[in-house]
Amino acid sequence: MTAFGKVSSCSRCSLVSTTCFSEKKYSPSTAPRFRSCAYSHELHPILYFASETYYLTPMRFLLPFLLALCTGTLLAAPADSLITVETEHTALVMRVTPHGDVSVVYLGNRLQQPADYQTLPVQPAQGQGYDYTELYNSAYTPAGSRNLLEPALRATHADGNPSLDLRYVSHQTQRLDQGIRQTAITLKDPQYPFEVVLYYKTYPEVDVIEQWSTIRHRERKDVVLHKYASANLYLPAQSYYLTHFHGDWAREMNPREEQLSEGIKVLDSKLGARADLFQPPSFLLAFNQPAHEDHGDVLLANLAWSGNYKIDFEVDPLHNLRLIAGINPYASEYYLPANQTFTTPALVYTFSSKGTGQASRNLHRWARRYRIPQGQEERLTLLNNWEATYFDFNEPKLTALFKDGADLGVDLFLLDDGWFANKYPRNDDHTGLGDWQENRQKLPHGIGYLVKEAQAAGVKFGIWLEPEMVSPKSELYEKHPDWVIKLPNRDEYYFRNQLVLDLSNPKVQDFVYGVVDDLMTKNPDLSYIKWDCNAVIYNAYSATAKHQTHLYVDYVNGLYDVLERLRQKYPTLPLMLCSGGGGRVDYGALRYFTEFWPSDNTDGLERVFIQWNYSYFYPALATCNHITEWGDQSLKYRTDVAMMGKLGYDIVVGELPEKELRFSQQALQQYEKMQDVIWQGDQYRLASPYEGDVASLLYVNEAQNRAVWFSYLVSERFQAGSHLPVRLKGLDPAKKYRIRELNLYPDARTPFGEESVYSGDYLMQVGVNPQVNGRRSSVVLEVNAVE
Repeated sequence: MTAFGKVSSCSRCSLVSTTCFSEKKYSPSTAPRFRSCAYSHELHPILYFASETYYLTPMRFLLPFLLALCTGTLLAAPADSLITVETEHTALVMRVTPHGDVSVVYLGNRLQQPADYQTLPVQPAQGQGYDYTELYNSAYTPAGSRNLLEPALRATHADGNPSLDLRYVSHQTQRLDQGIRQTAITLKDPQYPFEVVLYYKTYPEVDVIEQWSTIRHRERKDVVLHKYASANLYLPAQSYYLTHFHGDWAREMNPREEQLSEGIKVLDSKLGARADLFQPPSFLLAFNQPAHEDHGDVLLANLAWSGNYKIDFEVDPLHNLRLIAGINPYASEYYLPANQTFTTPALVYTFSSKGTGQASRNLHRWARRYRIPQGQEERLTLLNNWEATYFDFNEPKLTALFKDGADLGVDLFLLDDGWFANKYPRNDDHTGLGDWQENRQKLPHGIGYLVKEAQAAGVKFGIWLEPEMVSPKSELYEKHPDWVIKLPNRDEYYFRNQLVLDLSNPKVQDFVYGVVDDLMTKNPDLSYIKWDCNAVIYNAYSATAKHQTHLYVDYVNGLYDVLERLRQKYPTLPLMLCSGGGGRVDYGALRYFTEFWPSDNTDGLERVFIQWNYSYFYPALATCNHITEWGDQSLKYRTDVAMMGKLGYDIVVGELPEKELRFSQQALQQYEKMQDVIWQGDQYRLASPYEGDVASLLYVNEAQNRAVWFSYLVSERFQAGSHLPVRLKGLDPAKKYRIRELNLYPDARTPFGEESVYSGDYLMQVGVNPQVNGRRSSVVLEVNAVE
């Protein structure tokens, strides 16, 4: 028997046992007793053996360590070492303990001297108390054994054991293209052939990190995954302020900031296909004070997953914040076979010590450069027929609208819902989904004819699809009821009079891919697709699934497989992401879509707020803003609001008065001249619509010689307006800038003349009043450097 000396079991009072227990036997009949710690007043449980006692340590419980010592088989544990994941301005630091635990010890500004990371505390502590498990700040908290808090991973092994223990094995960092780096940390269970790899992909220039995990095993039977988070962060601060967003159809992205207290705050979705209908997987965390645009530590994040999600914010007993984000395990236990890998979606996040403005600019740059297809290329302005015709149209009506679009000056005409199905024609929203053939009565010459007619009129042609959905009254439903997500022996429940196709089924994936591919093959000049998704998943059941609990996960992965195939074949095809508005907006879907539809609510005033809140996470070139008849604001106001992002129209051009038509034509011409600044420039939110009468924001190009400044009246109170100067941001203080007003009616006057020239320093330190009031309810100003 191997003897050993004193082993400390409490960092404060050093309760010890000096006898190896390999030859002792625990007597379960002995009543458990406790001994009080002389310093912390904690009670240490005592295990009784045949001749000696052993005091369980709150730190480790010491069992693996003592067993190894007693048998002479102690393996060399990794030295207390650091794993540092860095961008240009941010560092995430993890520590590997001698016992093989990996813990998060720092997330914040990058330190200039790497050696300084060695002085970081092993475990940030606050207030009074003790981490009984040493897992509070785990980089990926396993369930069972000694964990007492919310886990990142919970599983049942093939033998029925419901616990996990994850220990460090190795890590490596790879240099990828474009300066991107990827760090992989391998963890293994010491008792089971079960492995987790934590991935951290960094984009140094834009200070963004993607974090996800993979799970794999070599056990004899399936391992059941009960929870499988993407990321587990530990964020100590004095106080925590969470901003999350909620809403419903036509009222997306309403912010709510709240201070987190002890316990767990959960954001989640169980809706399936249209998962973000009530709240998106995007959030903002501010530390030590409420979020501010220009100062303070903040974390902006989005879970890149287009399905059910769950994000836990747990303030632990030491008042530190644990963040766990990933797929919602609700009704989604996953049976993982041996030698197969389960990959979680990524949590995309950026840290800023300069407030939400800088954090947003980080995400915008990342999205344009690395995530959104053609993110640094131009977009198409368009005219949609929906407001003009709804379901009631034919070829003569549409060809007349082509000419209207060309007269207006847009790039493309988009044909919306209602062009398909014959046995059950799509004349309203009750029929036809799934039957993607041109309706012969409405379009006797087919889509190809419309493409050519549009080109002849001077515009490109795009089309609306909803390929994930099916109408109960359709030929597809009659032929393939087993392709539909619906419960056996239950009534069907419909959302917008439709059901969802089972994209966990490979045959359905092929069908959905074929809908788009067939349309593009027959019409190679088709220039744009609007992909809609109007239903949540009711009646959750797959007729072909081996495990029903896989449906929610496999549906999204099936959708991504379809989109990946389409992107491989049509890499430059513009795709709009729509889900009855903003029901599916995340950076998982935006890997495939060039832009998204924020809301069906196009009221100009409402859109100021909706677009403002999307701007925290998404760049302007991806945000589709259309001018419609919704709302009682002036055409100018609605136009100015739509110009905040990617401009489009849903109006009856032929019914515009001559004055408004000329205004719209000129506005489009001006937009074309400044769209590169809006789409590719840095955005600065200057005045919040939640804090005053006026919302104001600015786009500045990289050279700091061109900027576009938008201001909107958001109050109807008497004498509401911009009564004080607004300070600009992001300009060069040494440059001179001329301010010129845009989007004016032909006979309108402006207070900004040729003499409106200011230094960048003056504009940022003193500011200028945009002169927003009841008569000038929206103002667009061009701010250009004077040579």
